[in-house]
Amino acid sequence: MAAIEVEQLRKSYGPFEAVRGISFSVPAGGSVCLLGPNGAGKTTTIEILEGYRAPTSGAVSVLGTDPASGGRSLRARVGIVLQEAGFPLELTAAELVDVWRRYYPDPLSADEVIEAVGLADRRDVRTKYLSGGEHRRLDLALGIVGRPEVLFLDEPTTGFDPSARRAAWEVISGLVRDGLTLLLTTHYLEEARELTDRILIMADGAIVADGAPAEIGKAHALGRVTFSLPRGLSRGDVPRLPAGCDLDVEGDTVSITASDLVRVSHAVTTWALRRGFELADFRVEQPSLEDAYLGIVRGLERIPSA
Repeated sequence: MAAIEVEQLRKSYGPFEAVRGISFSVPAGGSVCLLGPNGAGKTTTIEILEGYRAPTSGAVSVLGTDPASGGRSLRARVGIVLQEAGFPLELTAAELVDVWRRYYPDPLSADEVIEAVGLADRRDVRTKYLSGGEHRRLDLALGIVGRPEVLFLDEPTTGFDPSARRAAWEVISGLVRDGLTLLLTTHYLEEARELTDRILIMADGAIVADGAPAEIGKAHALGRVTFSLPRGLSRGDVPRLPAGCDLDVEGDTVSITASDLVRVSHAVTTWALRRGFELADFRVEQPSLEDAYLGIVRGLERIPSA
């Protein structure tokens, strides 16, 4: 049974449809990231799965239960880190974590969680005196203290400095390795690659790409083969290339953009070997998640609205 299931989910606010019939599932122990620009429908989707919003149509389940009616038994098995949360201002960080852990049947210790999120030296500071980044660390602490089976993270490291972000990634990755099911939204592509093994790119309320980061790169972006022309050669000496390639020569640097990098590499290296050339600075650059994401989003932005 999947830990998270979404089937033909729709959510409308009057005439505006924020989520438009999306379907996906996350197996127990899986890690998935919802990636997309602001307004894509990511947070609405997560809030429905958390039980905070009701869908207009479609069905969702978390750990086999409708989150809207799961009640306390489901909440004890789920961790949530919202985009924003409020705290009792007079409690210290350690006091708040200790209070929070009492809601769960098998929580982690307060000391363990405070240490894990990097607040050990701020444990006795009242929450009203914590910085924005420290508040986000405390959000994460409250999300994991109950030892959840499923963890929803909505832009969890916004406001973190690079060192704190890396530390948070280590904590979350460790939980996933131990069998936690993770559903993440983020604007940091590196965070998506680091924490999840599957990416769903959302735009305008729909899922427009689905796969592992490397698969999405290959399916939705072009790679590049580059090398330096041997001395005395010019653009006209470059070998015949497979159809669909884009050739650019600037000075003595040749750049070939293509979807089939194997065929292009074969054509170039065969030409060089037959002619007895050495190809200085020969490189094959696989398409990245960044290339794919930007290509998808910019392509959709160019499509006029109905």
